Amino acid sequence: QVQVVESGGGLVQTGGSLRLSCAASGRAFSRYTMGWFRQAPGKEREFVAGNTWFGAGTRYAESVKGRFTISRDGAKNTVLLQMNSLKPEDTAVYYCAADARIEISTSSSSYNYWGQGTQVTVSS
Repeated sequence: QVQVVESGGGLVQTGGSLRLSCAASGRAFSRYTMGWFRQAPGKEREFVAGNTWFGAGTRYAESVKGRFTISRDGAKNTVLLQMNSLKPEDTAVYYCAADARIEISTSSSSYNYWGQGTQVTVSS
């Protein structure tokens, strides 16, 4: 069992930066693939970024490549999402999720554990 709690959302202007944090608790956190997803009003939840256990592999959605960076602090059981050069289309509720498998899935149905989400709003 893994519990995840997101924090760090807020309101930022276009071109600004935010860092989201996902605190995870539970056994064998380091063995879980961790992913960030987002959901905008009226849209489906979409994959943003993910990394494998020990942070050995990463994967990003095309829309955020070069702007977002996912990282993991194993000592603190925390996964970070650094978001730079934010755009209005990045506005969404961002969710952290954990998957017990090794590969980084872009499908939300693959992830077993979810946080409550944190709102990110980018003003134009």
